[in-house]
Amino acid sequence: MIARLTGTLDDFGPDWAVIDVSGVGYLVHCSAKTLDALGVRGDRVTVHTELQVSENDMRLIGFASGAEREWFRLLTGVQGVGSKMALAVLSALSTDELARACGAGDAAMVARAQGVGPKLASRIVNELKDKAGAMPAAAGGMIAAAPAGSASSDAVSALQNLGFKPQVATMAVARAIEELGEDAGLDALIRVGLKRAAG
Repeated sequence: MIARLTGTLDDFGPDWAVIDVSGVGYLVHCSAKTLDALGVRGDRVTVHTELQVSENDMRLIGFASGAEREWFRLLTGVQGVGSKMALAVLSALSTDELARACGAGDAAMVARAQGVGPKLASRIVNELKDKAGAMPAAAGGMIAAAPAGSASSDAVSALQNLGFKPQVATMAVARAIEELGEDAGLDALIRVGLKRAAG
């Protein structure tokens, strides 16, 4: 399974990008928000990926963050939501907005996505309401599951002690981990996390 790609942005279109990794071009289907985050041709990029295999197709879906990939998995778990529909929702709403919409039962917000009618929007909100509350909007479940005493959970605690709300602290540390890598030390996580939380 391909979980992540790091390479050069070779080309892109309305809902796809080609990422050159050591001379191999990977076609990756993406949301509009991920495409915006990738930058311009020639940029070095990293995308989190999900490999989908069916009887007559194999496609790689790319995400700018682990959080977006987690939401994609949640969305495609809802009856009637395929990969294209999930990407349409993620193109219309950020992970933060999607978490708020599901948490508040705001189906109208989800219905802003192209091709998502009121009934499907209501089903998405109803099925994901509980899961949205349990998952930090931009952390992709990564920090929520961090073991006590780990650098990431200690960094979250440190930011909370400095006055940041739990969700803000969690999201900031998640972004710091994406930037620094999962082996980052506590001091570095707190330093970068502070910048992200304050920004």
